[in-house]
Amino acid sequence: MSSSRLQGILAVLIASLLWGTTGTAATFAPEVGPLAIGAAALGIGGLLQALIALPALRRARLHLTTHLGYIITGGLAVWSYPLAFYSSMHLAGVAVGTVISLASAPLASGILEWLIDRKRLGGWWYLAAALGIAGSALLIVSTNTSAAVSELSALAGILLGLIAGAAYATYSWVVQRLMREGVGRAAAMGSVFGFGGALLIPVLLVTGAPLLASPQALSVGLYMALVPMFVGYVAFGYGLSKIPASSATTLTLTEPAVATVLAVLVVGEQLTMSGWFGLAMFALVLVIIACAPQHRVTKTQPAMARLRDMKGC
Repeated sequence: MSSSRLQGILAVLIASLLWGTTGTAATFAPEVGPLAIGAAALGIGGLLQALIALPALRRARLHLTTHLGYIITGGLAVWSYPLAFYSSMHLAGVAVGTVISLASAPLASGILEWLIDRKRLGGWWYLAAALGIAGSALLIVSTNTSAAVSELSALAGILLGLIAGAAYATYSWVVQRLMREGVGRAAAMGSVFGFGGALLIPVLLVTGAPLLASPQALSVGLYMALVPMFVGYVAFGYGLSKIPASSATTLTLTEPAVATVLAVLVVGEQLTMSGWFGLAMFALVLVIIACAPQHRVTKTQPAMARLRDMKGC
C-alpha cells in the first residue's frame, strides 16, 4: 500500500472519529432541536471551510465558475445533509439514525461513480460495503431498545437517514470531481461547503435561539461546528484527494461504531453481543479497504486524473 493511500485512509478515519462524537455531544443539549444543531454544526463549519480557503478560492475563481453546476449541486447536498441527519436521529434514535445515514452512503457513492464516472466497483468494495451494512444492522439490533420511538417516527427517521446518506455521498463525489477537474483541494472544499454553509445560516437564525439559552448549549454548538464539522471535514477533504469517494464513504462506516462505543462509555447505554460482533465487522472493513487494490481509472477519465487527485490548495 502506497504512503499516499495510507495517509488518505488515516485522514478519513480521523474525520470519522470526530464525527462519531456528535451524537453523544448532542445529548448534552437536549433542549436544542435537530434543525438548530445541524444548521449550527455544518453552517458555521462550512463557512469556516470557505474562510480558510479564501486565497485558494481567489486563485481558482475562473476555474470554479466553469464548474458552477457541480458547486450548486454539492452545496445543496451540504445544506440538506445535517438537517436530514440530525432529524433522523431525533425521530428514530441516535443509533438507528446514525447507522442508516452512514450505511447507505457507500452504496449511493458507489452508484454515483458507476453511473456518472463509469468506474467499476470491484469485489473488494462490495465485500466491504456488505460487511459494513451487516455490522450496522447488528448495531441497530443491539441498541434499539427504546419503546418511546413509534413505528411512524422510526419510519420517518429511516427515510430521512437515507436522504442524509444520499446527500453525503453526493457532496463527497462533487468535491472529488472538482479535484479531478483540476480544482485544488482547498478551493473545492471551500466552494462546496461555503455555499452549503451559507444556505444553512437562515435555518440557524430561525431555529437557533435555544443554543443561546445556556452556556452548556452554546458550548455544544461551538464544539459541533469547530471540531467534528470544521476539523473533521478538513481531514475528510484531504482524504478525498488520496482515495476514491466510494472508499472514503465506506471507511466512514466506522463512525457509527465510534458513536456506539461512546454511547456505552459516556452515555451509559448497554451493548449486546450482537453489537460487539458488529464492531468486529467494522474492523474487518478497515482491513479490506486498506489492503484492497485501488480502482482503475477508466477510459472516460483523463490520464492526468491521478495527478489532479493529488493536488492540494
